[in-house]
Amino acid sequence: MNWNGVMPAITTCFDRKLEVDYGFMAEHSRWLLDNGCTGIVCLGSLGEGATLSFEEKVNILRTCVKAVHGRAPVVASISALSTGEAVALAKAAADAGCDALMVLPPYVYQGDWREMKAHVSAVLEATPLGCMLYNNPVAYGTDFLPEQIQELAADYANLESVKESSTDARRVAAIRALMGDRLEISVGVDDAILEGIGVGAIGWVAGLANALPRESVELFNSGRNCEHEKAFDIYRWFLPLLRMDTVPEFVQLIKLVQAEVGMGNARVRPPRLELTGDKLSRVQGTIREALQSRPQLVNGRAVPAK
Repeated sequence: MNWNGVMPAITTCFDRKLEVDYGFMAEHSRWLLDNGCTGIVCLGSLGEGATLSFEEKVNILRTCVKAVHGRAPVVASISALSTGEAVALAKAAADAGCDALMVLPPYVYQGDWREMKAHVSAVLEATPLGCMLYNNPVAYGTDFLPEQIQELAADYANLESVKESSTDARRVAAIRALMGDRLEISVGVDDAILEGIGVGAIGWVAGLANALPRESVELFNSGRNCEHEKAFDIYRWFLPLLRMDTVPEFVQLIKLVQAEVGMGNARVRPPRLELTGDKLSRVQGTIREALQSRPQLVNGRAVPAK
């Protein structure tokens, strides 16, 4: 499995009845690849996985696998309340044709390392698929420390990657210091991507790429290619939107950006609710201001659109 490049953690689109819009999800997946993304990650936090039934999750995976026709990998996020359900979902993802798994700690329960290792190990053992460990202590309350990740990597050859979302770019360097190139590291926090690349990250599991894939790919590639001035020109423009990925209402915000660019809608499933009133107006103002100054490339430089 190649974990390089920009792999959006795709949103789950809902119709007016808040049922999954599988047709749009297929279209969205193809559009992301057409715009330079190297794969898609389904059912994650941004995909509102906690609000989806097991059957819906499997149908989303089948939809996305069919939509991309082997053009790029489909990664299934594996998260559940129980270890048993996580294992069952991992096996169903493999059966659906997914190329890899992103393994999360269990929802709600924040156990000690012995328990979390047992949970993750059960998922890693469930299939031969390559796996990415998702470390997001801010959202899930479980922090996989570099030494613990090293322990898992020593036990499981199919643990190939880490999505580091602790918001601390030093973690990328710490993992690499312990394990060198044993694991491929992706950044999972949108407004830390250049910092993560600077200390060795090779991938970006991105949020705003759902709405702005070309800009995301250009930012990532310029950072990886050490085109520092160009990368920062794009980053400076992008940051007001990228910061929307790091707040509690990140799903609502990213879906609003999608709606503004005409690739999706703002619908979310309860307990999330769509933004309203002054908050909605402020957010839409920020999004529209950014979109009015989307950068264009001129002589290899990113410059604001006129």
